[in-house]
Amino acid sequence: MPRFYDVHYLPDGRIGQVVPNRPGVPLSVRKHTLMDLDAWPYPRRPVVPVAETVHERYSVEIFRGCTRGCRFCQAGMITRPVRERSITTVGSMVAGGVRATGFAEVGLLSLSSADHSEINEIAVDLADCYEGTNTGLSLPSTRVDAFNVTLANELSRNGRRSGLTFAPEGGSERIRKVINKMVTEDDLLRTVTTAYASGWRQVKLYFMCGLPTERDEDVLAIADLARRVIAAGREATGRRDIKCTVSIGAFVPKPHTPFQWASQCPAGVVDERLRALGAALRSDRAYGRSIGFRYHDGAPSIVEGLLSRGDRRVGRVILAAWRDGARFDGWSEYFSYERWVASAALALAGDPVDLDWYTTREREYDEILPWDHLDSGLDRDWLWQDWQDAVAAGGAAEVEDCRWTPCYECGVCPAMGTEIQTGPTGERIDGKRLLPVLTDGGR
Repeated sequence: MPRFYDVHYLPDGRIGQVVPNRPGVPLSVRKHTLMDLDAWPYPRRPVVPVAETVHERYSVEIFRGCTRGCRFCQAGMITRPVRERSITTVGSMVAGGVRATGFAEVGLLSLSSADHSEINEIAVDLADCYEGTNTGLSLPSTRVDAFNVTLANELSRNGRRSGLTFAPEGGSERIRKVINKMVTEDDLLRTVTTAYASGWRQVKLYFMCGLPTERDEDVLAIADLARRVIAAGREATGRRDIKCTVSIGAFVPKPHTPFQWASQCPAGVVDERLRALGAALRSDRAYGRSIGFRYHDGAPSIVEGLLSRGDRRVGRVILAAWRDGARFDGWSEYFSYERWVASAALALAGDPVDLDWYTTREREYDEILPWDHLDSGLDRDWLWQDWQDAVAAGGAAEVEDCRWTPCYECGVCPAMGTEIQTGPTGERIDGKRLLPVLTDGGR
C-alpha cells in the first residue's frame, strides 16, 4: 500500500513535522533485508548489449553489506549487515554467467570484495577452473589493507591484468581518521608494491576533496603520497615506466551516515585546493610525468548535494532546470551550474531557503531531516555520536569493523532481526571445496 505524508515546515524552512495523511499508515518505511543470498543467485541470464560497454564484464556479487564504518559511505551504512555468498554459489553464478554471455572477464563485486572471508580461496578456485580459457578475474572494489600476494597472483594468472583501483580517500593520516578510513601510509605502500611486483604497471588511487574538517595541507599530502607510490614501484621492479593516476571527487554528505549533519565544502574552496594540488604534482620533475591527475570541479558536487539532502521542495528546482534546458547533466559538456543556481532561485523564491541552505549549512541534532521516516535500522543517536567523534577537537575516534570485534551498537541487527553472516561458506567433499568443473571452457 502506498504511503502518503504531509510535511509541515517551520518559519526558518526546516521540517517541523511529518505525519501520515491516511489513518493507520505507519510513519516509517522500513528496509527489507535478504538474509540468504544463496537463495537468490541473481542475475542468471543478463541481457548482453549489441554495442561494447564501458564495463565489458560479467559481474557477480560475492557478498552484500559492509561494516567497515567509513563515515562518508551511505552504501556501507544502509546495506548492513554483512552477508556472504558461499563459494559454491559464487562458482555456479560465474559458470552460468560466462556461458550465457560469452564475456571474457568476471568482476567479483561487493562494497569491498577483498573483505570476503574466503576471497583467496574463491580467487584460487576460479583461476583453476578457467585456466587456459582467457577468462580473467577482477576485483573492481578493493581495500588497500585487504589486497595481498595471493590475490595479485590469481587475478593475473590467466594473463589478463585489468586496472587496479584503491581508495585511500584522504591524503593525510589525520583526515583518514576523521572519515574512519583506517588505512595507513604503510598499508598503501605495501599494497601498491605487491601490485607492481606482480606485474601491474599502473594503479589508480581515488581520493575525496572537501571532507569535514579538511585543511589545505590534507589535500596537498596527496601529492607526497603519490610520489612515494611511484618511488616504491620503481624500487620494487627496477623499472621507470611505473604509473599512478590520482583521481579526486568532491565530497557530498549523504543521508543515513554520520556526515548527514555536515556542511558541504563550497565549490570555490574545492576548486582552489585542487588547483594547488595539480600545481604540486606538475612541479615535480622526478615524478610529475609518472602521475596522472583527474578531478571533478566543485560546482557539480553542489548540485549533487542539493539532490542528496533536499526535501520535496527540490522537486520544483529540478522541474525548473529541466524547463530551462537541463539534459544529460552528468556530462560536463552539457552541465551548466549557472542554470541550476538560477533554477533554485526561481523555484525557491517563496520559501525561506536557498541553494546554500541545502548544501553548505551544518545541521543540528534536533533538526527533523527529510529522510527521517526512512528506517534503515541505524540508531540516530549512534550516528550523531559517531559524527561528534569524527570532529572531536582531541582527534577523531576510530570505529573498528564489527565483523571481527564486539558489536558497537549501530542498531541494525536488533532493529531488523538480522545478523552478520560470514564463512567458512563453501560445500566440501573430502575436505575439498566444491566449484563447478567446466569441461567446455565456460562457453
